Amino acid sequence: MTESRVRRWRRSLRVLLVAVAGPTLAVGALTASPAHAAAADDIRINEVVTTGDVNDSVELYNKGTATVDLSDWILRDDNDSSKYAIASGTTLAPGGFVAFDVHNSFGLGSDDEARLYLADGTTLVDSFGWTQHSDPSWSRCPDGTGAFGSAVLTLGAANDCGSGGISATAWPGGSSIATADTKNAFGSDLSGLYQEGSVLWAAQNSGKLWRLVPNGSTAWKADTTGGWTSGKTLKFPGGSGTPDDEGVTLTGSGSSGGVYVSSERNADSSGTSRLSVLKYDVSGTATTITASTEWNLTSDLPSVGSNLGLEGITWVPDAALTAAGFKDASTGAAYNPANYGSHTGGVFFVGVEGTGMIYGYVLNDGGTFTRVASVSSGMAGVMELQWEPQASRLWVVCDDTCSGQHRTMQINTSGVFAATAVYNRPSGMDNFNNEGFAVSGSDACSGGSKPVWWSDDSNDNGHALRRGTITC
Repeated sequence: MTESRVRRWRRSLRVLLVAVAGPTLAVGALTASPAHAAAADDIRINEVVTTGDVNDSVELYNKGTATVDLSDWILRDDNDSSKYAIASGTTLAPGGFVAFDVHNSFGLGSDDEARLYLADGTTLVDSFGWTQHSDPSWSRCPDGTGAFGSAVLTLGAANDCGSGGISATAWPGGSSIATADTKNAFGSDLSGLYQEGSVLWAAQNSGKLWRLVPNGSTAWKADTTGGWTSGKTLKFPGGSGTPDDEGVTLTGSGSSGGVYVSSERNADSSGTSRLSVLKYDVSGTATTITASTEWNLTSDLPSVGSNLGLEGITWVPDAALTAAGFKDASTGAAYNPANYGSHTGGVFFVGVEGTGMIYGYVLNDGGTFTRVASVSSGMAGVMELQWEPQASRLWVVCDDTCSGQHRTMQINTSGVFAATAVYNRPSGMDNFNNEGFAVSGSDACSGGSKPVWWSDDSNDNGHALRRGTITC
């Protein structure tokens, strides 16, 4: 994303609403109070994030069987003068989660309390107190009824009630990292990556798409044919605007079937979110290309800051999903591609920076869409997604905000994507602002390893691309 170094304090812009599927108890230094509003007994504070930085979030959960209108309900810390009013029209469905970043209204300290009131401001619904910052989250397990404890961050989704989540391990490849471009070849804002054989596609936030070709055996350079020398300028359908493109992917048809880009806003109207997936025909020689189709997902997704929207995008074949028993969240049954019209033969998964959530969409050829998955990454933000077909796994990548952490996810026995491993960045790589990540195919395996590539949005030390390895 652009303005990457401002991201940390802008995370306070987040407000997420995601629908997914008793009195509170005290644990150790944690304290809790019962609800006092009989009509609201099913709404519970379910997760609190207080990191001592700008991430101050409170999640609510509906453990009941009826939708509850939360319009004008009030969140406070331990100070009665504090006030965060929930927006009018906000409802919470049974089994649903809703999280609010309250930092702009008040901060959550190391010895503090989160309290929920009805709209009258005096009727206490639920409260939870603690005596130290979360690491990274105080989460109730089971959701809505259990005790609070330390857990991984899952705002907007079910809490991770396992045995402390998955511990991070060393990078599954070589520790050394090398630059993979000539100095200052691309400048800043290079974001999403996707490798297609001997071509590396790269999205740049300034509404530009690059087609990169090998520069020797370990680096990349701009293709100097077909009008790609300086990258190609992207436009929304009709030739308008400047997509703030963050991610790039292809379907099983390869680039001949179109290049798909995720965009978080129109840079010509930078204060407004426009969470879109755009399709481009890249077969011509023109230096400006207009999207043939736009799937504008804004109305279907939780509200986020205009610079905290769609980052990563990847495409997963229908065959891989059905073979693994993928569950369609829109129907509650096994995913059946035949339920949808012509749609490229797969599902697009997009990652949201501001919430750390991943969403799966069937994008019909005519521009309509259906959301079939909502998955918490467990990280503060998602900057890149990559499907690795050889291992049937989804790579989820965070940038320097998460110290360059990577996660892999696979479809579990319940039919949903769940984390299988958490990896620290290679020990030989500084904590760069890596927003892009690409994995080579199995044909690139040599000596048990294959190359992977990162794009550094900040162009640290004059380089936007770097090379490493993972085990095959």
